[in-house]
Amino acid sequence: MLTKDIPDPALDVPAKYRAASSSAERELPKLDWWRGFRSRELTALMEEAQTVNLDIAAASARILQADAQARIAGAALLPSLSAGDQATRSRNSGSSSNGLTNGGREVTNYSSSLSASYQIDFWGKNRDAALAAEETATANRFDRDVVALTTLTSVANAYFQVLTAQDRIRTAERNIASARNILEAIKERLRAGTGTDLDVAQQESVLANQRAAVPPLRQTLAQNMNVLATLVARPPESLNVTGGSLNRIGSPRVTPGLPSDLLTQRPDIRRQEAALASATANVGSARAQFFPTIQLTGQGGYQSAALVSLFTPQAAFFSLAAGLTQPIFDGGAIQGNFDNVKAKQDELLQTYRKTVVSAFADVDNALVAIKQTTERLRLQREVVSASRRAFQLSEQQLRAGTADIVTVLNTQLTLFQAEDSLSQAQLARLQAIVSLYQALGGGWEPKAEGPVNAL
Repeated sequence: MLTKDIPDPALDVPAKYRAASSSAERELPKLDWWRGFRSRELTALMEEAQTVNLDIAAASARILQADAQARIAGAALLPSLSAGDQATRSRNSGSSSNGLTNGGREVTNYSSSLSASYQIDFWGKNRDAALAAEETATANRFDRDVVALTTLTSVANAYFQVLTAQDRIRTAERNIASARNILEAIKERLRAGTGTDLDVAQQESVLANQRAAVPPLRQTLAQNMNVLATLVARPPESLNVTGGSLNRIGSPRVTPGLPSDLLTQRPDIRRQEAALASATANVGSARAQFFPTIQLTGQGGYQSAALVSLFTPQAAFFSLAAGLTQPIFDGGAIQGNFDNVKAKQDELLQTYRKTVVSAFADVDNALVAIKQTTERLRLQREVVSASRRAFQLSEQQLRAGTADIVTVLNTQLTLFQAEDSLSQAQLARLQAIVSLYQALGGGWEPKAEGPVNAL
């Protein structure tokens, strides 16, 4: 490969992430990063997905295909040998040129031979083609890592969606019970002559709205359980997800490390890097097609009219040949192929650069999301605490006959919305953490062993 064929990506690698905390302890993602959420069920689903997920299996099959293609491409670097044995029996015509019959003669010939051919790869055409196939196989290995990482993050997000739906259903059921109690209190006021039918109707509307919110949540729960079943290659009927509550999920701490480390950790970056290397090797192979092709061929063996004398020294024969072919005029086909692979190389160079830039942005976005969702969760807990206290006070005053029904309705709705929003805020924070793991390329090998990607 010529040095001038190797492109310069001209990467602008920052010294640190903008959103990273300079005071944070170095806590890089572990290989089994999902254990940080402290959920046995999630860990079991993650481990099962790694072994049975169909997308991962398909990606593994593509690796085998690429390896086979690499072996096919590498075969051109070695001589080709073939052996042949042949027996022929022929009969001459029984008529001579003057029309007389002289009796036909039957002739039998036996031959055994070995043929060999070899193309001298003086310009590196076959070597570069083999290298391109090997780099494509490498890219397929990193593609499998991309698929595996995407699968694992999908399992985590779907599982957290299940927990969120379960929490929101429980919250809705508590709110329904609370709304029913308020309705009974309002009816008592109506019977006592201190309430109105309008007050009853308004509370019945609140109760009906709470009941109507439950079916969509149950639908979301069922859909995400089905997503989990698909990710572990099972029919939904054979997967039993217990779930639980987001309140029992841990919040692992992770720091992103240096941006330069990301170049060797993200499988999609490594995949694009290997694809670019493959395209660069194809450029060398296409350039070599402008130069002569040198072909060596040889054949040797034995040939005899009698089988008993086939392998005698007198029956031996051989032939050797060397040929040189120089393209002179092909209508621009070789030049067109060269221009095509050069343009493909440039495309993959830009794709590689974009992948790197996008990776830095993904990490920064995830860090910002974690920071902001953490703050949102803290504030939302304060909202729930204040809303619950206000509702309890209004409920007490309602039963004492000193509260205005409008105040009760407002505090009631505020609490219901605050509790539902709390579950969504918890989900958003967990998803932000999962996004950071995905942005960092999954789990990292210990530094002492080198920055090799592993999921």
